[in-house]
Amino acid sequence: MILYINMIKKGLIFCWSHRHQFAKYFIVGISGLLIDITTLIFFKEVIGLTPVIAVVVNQILLLCYNFTLNKYWSFRDKALPHKQIVRYFTLAIFNYSFAVIMMAIFNGKLEFDYRLVRIGTIAIMVSWNFIILKYWVYKKVSNNIQLINL
Repeated sequence: MILYINMIKKGLIFCWSHRHQFAKYFIVGISGLLIDITTLIFFKEVIGLTPVIAVVVNQILLLCYNFTLNKYWSFRDKALPHKQIVRYFTLAIFNYSFAVIMMAIFNGKLEFDYRLVRIGTIAIMVSWNFIILKYWVYKKVSNNIQLINL
C-alpha cells in the first residue's frame, strides 16, 4: 500500500512541476483538436471523402501544426530539428496508424459515428504523447564539454 501511495505522490509531484509546460501542450492540443475535427468534417461532409481517407488527409495538416507549436512554444526547444523531426514522425506514424485502424474498426466495421471515434482516439493518444514528446522527441541534450588539462 505504501508503494502505491509513494507512486501516486511522485506522479502528482511530476505533474505539478510540469504544469505550465503541460498547460501549453494542452492548449496546442485543444486548438489542434478543433482544427482536426473541423477539417475532418469538412473533408467528409463537404468534399465527400470517406472517414478513413478524411483522417489520412487531415493528419498531414495536423502533424505540421502540432510539431511546430509544440517545438517552439510548449517545449521551447531551439535545437536543430532534424533528429526531432525523425523522432516526431516516428511517433506520428504510430499515432497515425492507430487513428486509421481505430476509424476502420469502429466506424467501418462497428458503425460508430466517425466524430466520436476521432475524439476517442485523440483522447487515448494524448495520454502517451506528452511524455514521449518531452523525454524523447524534444529531449534536452547536454552541451557540457569537459576540458582536458594538458
